[in-house]
Amino acid sequence: MSYSTAGSLRPVTLDDVRGAQKMLSGVARVTAMEGSRHLSRLVGAPVHLKCENLQRTGSFKLRGAYVRIAGLLPEERAAGVVAASAGNHAQGVALASSLLGVHATVFMPRGAPLPKISATREYGAEVRLYGQVVDETLAAAQEYAAQTGAVFIHPFDHPDVIAGQGTVGLEILEQCPEVRTIVVGIGGGGLAAGIAVAVKGLRPDVRIVGVQAAGSAAYPPSLAAGRPVAIDDPATMADGIKVGRPGDVPFAIVGELVDEVRTVTEDELSAALLLCLERAKLVVEPAGASPVAALLGGAGGTEGPVVAVLSGGNVDPVLLQRVLRHGMAAQGRYLAVRLRLTDRPGALATLLGVLSVVDANVLDVSHVRTDPRLGLTEAEVELHLETKGPAHCAEVNQALRDAGYTVVD
Repeated sequence: MSYSTAGSLRPVTLDDVRGAQKMLSGVARVTAMEGSRHLSRLVGAPVHLKCENLQRTGSFKLRGAYVRIAGLLPEERAAGVVAASAGNHAQGVALASSLLGVHATVFMPRGAPLPKISATREYGAEVRLYGQVVDETLAAAQEYAAQTGAVFIHPFDHPDVIAGQGTVGLEILEQCPEVRTIVVGIGGGGLAAGIAVAVKGLRPDVRIVGVQAAGSAAYPPSLAAGRPVAIDDPATMADGIKVGRPGDVPFAIVGELVDEVRTVTEDELSAALLLCLERAKLVVEPAGASPVAALLGGAGGTEGPVVAVLSGGNVDPVLLQRVLRHGMAAQGRYLAVRLRLTDRPGALATLLGVLSVVDANVLDVSHVRTDPRLGLTEAEVELHLETKGPAHCAEVNQALRDAGYTVVD
């Protein structure tokens, strides 16, 4: 069985995915499948986590990149390859090229996280920093390909790449043969399309649910229009699925084989990342946590067993710190308050005594004394507190008001 793709490119078949699996033997890891009792309890059905965050280079991207580069003609390999990426695809192309003895040039945005830049170089690629956003970087890489003859390795818009990503679907069926629902994040669509080809070719009864960040959801309007539609200024912390336009090749497959596309909020992504870290002991990037976010945001009627694909774990430590704090705030476990008090000796100690009574843990304190809005004897204090949930946050705010403090909104 085959599924047509846009343009003149050949279709992607189940046999392509099986061939990719053989090609990747000994190259890509067969990543673990971990059960989640916590998510199973929330969903009301068994939930398993497919841990592509533990794949080599930290994401599924190695699979597609290796299959694409391995399929090049000798003269194409000799010309080298070029790619553009903010992180995961860059590392996948770098390692795949190194393993195959092909020179790789990778264009990355100037603002790309330093750990991802360093990792891409360490995997053997020549890194060139260009532009502030991925679209600028992509244009630079394509211009480089036109000038040098290097083969441009697209992150999702090619049948070989889709076939490589589809090997995740074959592993899911082998590791969880009773699966009824697969939930997977969608950016350009390569991973979802590959999984769909593999799974629907063998188990058409399995429901496949794609997930996009609400601020970067190009697939719902595209599916409604029947063609890829670009959205303006995609915005989300989940850079792995921050794509403004679906790929032509995966779009045709997703439209035919993916049963549903859901969107998730930034709060839901934060909460999902926090859950993966605390309950599953897995470091997952926001894009990789998107299937968990979808389950948290509304899993009613989801037939189990469910497999959620954790597509990557390459999260910048600075972003991780912000996201965890955001996730804790969304769950009522972190509270930031600003209040005014009389600027005199002992005032801060009195305030901290009030917080101690309600068992709020103070993480950080900052003073402002020079704001012209303040009275001559006033100071403004900003407190960052660790709390125990929404009810505890309300209790803390009420205790401060009862003690006579003015809480500033």
